[in-house]
Amino acid sequence: MTASPDDCLARNEWICGEYLRTRRHILLDAVLQHVQLTAVSVLIGLAIAVPLALLARRWGWAAGPVLAVTTVLYTIPSLAMFSLLLPLYGLSAALVVAGLVLYSLTLLVRNVLAGLHAVPEETRQAARGVGYGPIRLLLAVELPLALPAAMAGLRIATVSAVSLVTVGAIVGFGGLGNLIYAGMNTYFKAQVLTASVLCVLIAVAADLLLLGVQRLLTPWTRATRG
Repeated sequence: MTASPDDCLARNEWICGEYLRTRRHILLDAVLQHVQLTAVSVLIGLAIAVPLALLARRWGWAAGPVLAVTTVLYTIPSLAMFSLLLPLYGLSAALVVAGLVLYSLTLLVRNVLAGLHAVPEETRQAARGVGYGPIRLLLAVELPLALPAAMAGLRIATVSAVSLVTVGAIVGFGGLGNLIYAGMNTYFKAQVLTASVLCVLIAVAADLLLLGVQRLLTPWTRATRG
């Protein structure tokens, strides 16, 4: 029996509308898992990175070790990282999240710390002169002025996480990576291409979303450019 002219699945074509129609729910579940793993990992990474950057800024001697450790973590190959974490988390989504959190720390800590260091000392002195204490100075002056650099790191870390989530397919929690790896094993062209394109779209959408948030939170940077 020969395939009909419109049966792109039977012909195993790269671009196939029939694949999108018949696998809609599978694609949606994979996208949701991909976004969830990315968001949770980056948020946890940010929650760890900010205190680390603050400690490194407060005690200058700690900056070198903190940056060195996070940089070393970033150089570990993803498969090796997941293997090292496997005894702690088993074959679970937590394993993928933990690995992505460790990878995100390099970008997040470095950029938050750079943003804090970029705050002019005269601005700090002026704030202290009008009665700002350490906590108020941090929350009302230093962190807002550090936002552009911190957001740049957050954007890079998020896009990187979108890509690295796919490696989680080796433990069954890779979002769209599950479809990519399964498609590669069976040479299912439409599945590989569709899942790969969706990964790119998620990364672009996340970057644009964070860019919009950055512009909302830092209106003074637009005024300066203008």
